[in-house]
Amino acid sequence: MVRENEIRRAEVAVAPPVAEDAGLAFIGCIGTPWTSRLLCPRQGRLDGPDCRIELFAPWDEGLDGIEAYERLEVLYWLHESRRDLVRQSPRNDGSARGVFSLRSPVRPNPIGTSVVGLLRREGNMLIVRGLDCLDGTPLLDLKPDRTSFTPLAPPQPGDFETGA
Repeated sequence: MVRENEIRRAEVAVAPPVAEDAGLAFIGCIGTPWTSRLLCPRQGRLDGPDCRIELFAPWDEGLDGIEAYERLEVLYWLHESRRDLVRQSPRNDGSARGVFSLRSPVRPNPIGTSVVGLLRREGNMLIVRGLDCLDGTPLLDLKPDRTSFTPLAPPQPGDFETGA
């Protein structure tokens, strides 16, 4: 069983990063059925419960045209996550892996991402499915899902060169 803020056998914690303002601004708030990390799913599912994404003014004007997309990428701040584990034991089996090889919410900069299905827009609110975060999670950004997005600009020379 997962316990909040526990350090498991083989996990390694370090001093949290020094706060440096990157100029991030929370542009909205996410509403989900989950109020505890113990109840929150580990990965969002497109057949999961309806959730809402509320955009704050003036950012709500940025929703214009969003209805053209069936799926969105949502970036959010995992505000209740630890930030100090560099090695984690997700299975609690005594073995640990580096934080960057995991999708764990425990990260130096706890940015979460989900691909969600857009059900509808209601003014400054989006009703979606596929989230895996707590109720009240701060919203960082929204984008059309890159797998269904057609770039506006035609390919340019060098776009696909690897430089090897």
